[in-house]
Amino acid sequence: MPHIFEIMAKKRVLIGMSGGIDSTVAAILLLKQGYELVGATFRTFTPKNNCNNYKSCCAEDTITEAQNIALQLGFEHHILDFQDTFREQVIQNFITEYQRGRTPNPCVLCNSHIKWGKLMQAAEQYQCDYIATGHYAQIAEHRGHYYLKNAVDTHKDQTYFLWMLTEENLRKTIFPLGHLTKPQVREIAREHGFETLAKKPESQDICFIPNNDYRTFLIEQGVDVQAGEYIDSQGKILGLHQGYCHYTIGQRKGLGIALGSPKFVTKIDAEHNRVTLGERDDLLTTHATIMDVRLRDTEWLQESPEVQARIRYKSPAVTGKLEIGEDQSSVRFTSPVWGVTPGQSMVIYKDGLVVGGGIIC
Repeated sequence: MPHIFEIMAKKRVLIGMSGGIDSTVAAILLLKQGYELVGATFRTFTPKNNCNNYKSCCAEDTITEAQNIALQLGFEHHILDFQDTFREQVIQNFITEYQRGRTPNPCVLCNSHIKWGKLMQAAEQYQCDYIATGHYAQIAEHRGHYYLKNAVDTHKDQTYFLWMLTEENLRKTIFPLGHLTKPQVREIAREHGFETLAKKPESQDICFIPNNDYRTFLIEQGVDVQAGEYIDSQGKILGLHQGYCHYTIGQRKGLGIALGSPKFVTKIDAEHNRVTLGERDDLLTTHATIMDVRLRDTEWLQESPEVQARIRYKSPAVTGKLEIGEDQSSVRFTSPVWGVTPGQSMVIYKDGLVVGGGIIC
């Protein structure tokens, strides 16, 4: 967070707006603190066939809502069109990873490459000193470095999706909601006349996949989808699946096969178009390897390699020891964890601060 004297001297902030309750309340709080705001909303994806019920942070109706909210609150608003960049850096990665039998997390890439990358550029263009968003996260300064810190609301904490942000990003970022809970945010919205927003349900879908229909999206993007074999851990053929790219590690529902007891996807073999099914306990492990590792600094490693690691957004952090390698690193957990999934982010925490992360191999 900016120091108090910086707030007095430099108070122009570019705020990313989705038309939803979080960015709206973030704007309200910043205005109360005396900042001058400039609103910005991304246009990143236009669905084919203009499908019904398409709701996302970048849909046309949400852009209109963001414009109206900025007008109502009394500050200028701009639409930033980055559809080509979004397709190249986020959507294409999503498609490629699924073709490799992995399960990507596009929100992580979008935050680091698109939202912060482009907001930082736009902030300079519109002569803003800081950028702000409605994410649930905090920023802490420790040992001369800036770190992401867990939000007060542990159920809404979004540091997992933000782990790729650089220190320079954090120096220029304000998270007005980091110290609040979601019920408190809804109450602030009601107090300022945004009753409809306060009642609006939250979207859990990936923004560029209309109706959360992965299969149709991948087919529309030209992914070759062919049936293949379900096998067990011994290689015995169990039946046919609809194409390996439609499955993810740990999946139990939607398999389209009855085997007498619940089975889970335990392995995806993209090269041979095979999906291995097994028992729930087959997905327990005490070790995970990560690549593309980024660490804020390594001073803390000299004191102790013990860390807390999150292997997916909704999973609690688990304790383990980080082992740094040249091309890949690994975490050895003190107790078994379930469903480590290639392509997902592993975010590494130390004393509530995000100290790094990597992509699970």
